[in-house]
Amino acid sequence: MIRPVSSKLVGALVALALTLPAANAIAQAQLNRGLGRQQEDSLAQMHDGYYGALAPQNLAKPRPQPPFNLTGTWFINLRHSFADFMFGPPYPQFYKAGQEAMKLAAAARKAHKSFRDASGQCWPIGMPMILTRVWPIAIIQLPTAVYMIDSFFDSLRVIYTDGRKHTPFDLSVDTYNGESIGHWTKDALIVDTRYFAANHHYIDMGIPISEKLHIVERITLLDHGHTLQDQFTMTDPDMWKGEWKSTKRWIREDYSDIPENECLPNTDQYLPSTAAGHAEAQKESHIKGPVPK
Repeated sequence: MIRPVSSKLVGALVALALTLPAANAIAQAQLNRGLGRQQEDSLAQMHDGYYGALAPQNLAKPRPQPPFNLTGTWFINLRHSFADFMFGPPYPQFYKAGQEAMKLAAAARKAHKSFRDASGQCWPIGMPMILTRVWPIAIIQLPTAVYMIDSFFDSLRVIYTDGRKHTPFDLSVDTYNGESIGHWTKDALIVDTRYFAANHHYIDMGIPISEKLHIVERITLLDHGHTLQDQFTMTDPDMWKGEWKSTKRWIREDYSDIPENECLPNTDQYLPSTAAGHAEAQKESHIKGPVPK
C-alpha cells in the first residue's frame, strides 16, 4: 500500500523548490565576490600586532647569534637499550589515574596485548613521546623559530625563538605538541611548552596527561655537534607529584632524509601493536603462540 502524500508535505516541498534557486544564487554571488580583508585575516589566523616567524621583516631583525645550529636529520639514540625511548623509570609519584595505568599496562604486557596504543587509531602521539618514535626527525633552525618534523605521521612542532610570549590562557588553543616558546642562553636552547590536548594523549605505556602538563627542555649539542641532548622537566599537578625528569639523546644522521608518512585508518588499524594487527600477525605467522612485540 502506498500512503498518500499530505497536502502540508506537498506545500513544504513546493516552498523548498522555490527557495533553492534563490539560495543557490546567493551562495554563487558570495563565491564570486571573494574574501574581504577581515575574513582573510581571520582564516589566515593573523596575529594581533606581531609578525609571523617566516615574515621577512621578522627574519631580518638583528638578533644575538645562537650558540649552535640544530638543522639536520636526527634519530633517537637506542644503542644502549631499545627501552630508552621511554621517559621512565624512574617515575614520579603518580596519582590515581597514573597508578591505574601502570597496573593495566603491566597486565596487558603479561597477556601479550596492546594497551592504549592510540596511534593505531591515528590519534596524534603528542609531546613528549613524538620525539622518541623510531623514525627520523628533521630540524630546520631559522632566526625566528626551530621547526621539527617527525616522520611518524609527519608531526610538526614549532619552537618560536623570536621573542614572543605565550598566548594568554583565555586565547590559547590546546594541541598535541603544545605551544613551544624558546630562548637561547650561552650554551643551550631553553624551551617552555604548555597548552596540551589531553584526549588520548599518553606518556610511555599509557600514562595519561591533563591539560595542565607543562614541559621545560634544555637542548644542547654534544660530540662536536653529532649528538643532540634534550633534558626534560615535566610537571602535571593533576597527574603526578612534583617534577618528572628525563634526558634523551639523538644521533645526527647526515645520510638520511625524512619520508612522507600518513596515518590512514584502513592501514594503521593493522599495526602489530593494535589488537587487530596482533591477531593478523598471529594468523600470518608460522610461529605458534603470542607474537613478540
